[in-house]
Amino acid sequence: MQRVTIAGLSIYPVKSCRGVDTAQLHVLPTGLAHDGIRDREWMVIDPRGRFVTQREVPELALVRAVVRDARLELLVPGHAPVAPGTGLPCDVQVWGAHVRGIDAGDDCASALSAHVGRDVRMVRFDDRQPRPCNPDYVGATGATTLFSDGYPLLVIGRASLDDLNARLAANGFPSVPMNRFRPNLVLDGLDPYDEDHADTITTGPVTLKLVKPCTRCEITTTDQDTARRNLEPLRTLATYRRDDRLAGVTFGMNAIVVAGAGATLGVGDETDVAFRF
Repeated sequence: MQRVTIAGLSIYPVKSCRGVDTAQLHVLPTGLAHDGIRDREWMVIDPRGRFVTQREVPELALVRAVVRDARLELLVPGHAPVAPGTGLPCDVQVWGAHVRGIDAGDDCASALSAHVGRDVRMVRFDDRQPRPCNPDYVGATGATTLFSDGYPLLVIGRASLDDLNARLAANGFPSVPMNRFRPNLVLDGLDPYDEDHADTITTGPVTLKLVKPCTRCEITTTDQDTARRNLEPLRTLATYRRDDRLAGVTFGMNAIVVAGAGATLGVGDETDVAFRF
C-alpha cells in the first residue's frame, strides 16, 4: 500500500498575490486558514468591482501577504508595509459569481495601484453573503468558498510535478517550482497524476473530496519571483494534459471539505487516499 503524506501546505490570503507556506493549517468549511487568516479571503478589484489576477497583471506575484499575530500585512515592492482597513461593503465579481466584499481602505488601494500601474482596490470577503460552489461538481454538499476561482482547496501530487519537469528537461526547458500552480495541499507518495482519480483524502478527522480537475492558465507561465512570463510549462502541458470536456489543460484537483472542519492539517501527516477506480 502506498504511504501518502502531506508534503506542503499553503494559503493565499490575497487572491493572486504570493502565498504563505506553513507547517500547519486550520481546516474550515471554506478551505484552510493560518492564525485566523483564511485562504483567498481578500481580492484585488478594478473600478467596476471585477476581480484582478496575475492573468492580466503578473506583477501581483511580487506582492507578499504576511500573517502577523492574526492580522494580515501586505508587503508591496517600493512601499512600506500596509495593513488592510475596514471600509464600506460593495458588490464584486469573481468569474460569473456576483458576491459582496468589504473595502480594505485607501492605504492598500494606493500601494497596490502604484505597484500595478492601474486603478485597483482590495476587498475582504463579506461572510454575510456565502458563495456556493458549482453544484454540478459538489452536488448537495452545500460547499462554499471565498474568493477562490471556484472551490475551497487545490490538491497536487508532488510526483505529478516531477513528471512534468522530466518532460520539460527532455525538451531542453528548465524545471518549474510548485508555486507556479498555487496548491493548498501537496501530497507525497502518489504516482504521477494519481490525484486525478482520487475520490477522498482523509487525515485524522479531516476528509477532503476531490471534485473537479483544475484547468490551468497563463499564471503557470509566470515566474513568481520576478513576474516574468514565457510559454512554459503551459505549452508542454498542452501536449498531454488536454481535457476537451473542460476545454483546457488540467493539473491538480479542486477539493471541498466534507468532514473535519475545526481540525488541523500538518506537514508530514499521513493520509488515506480512496480512489474512484
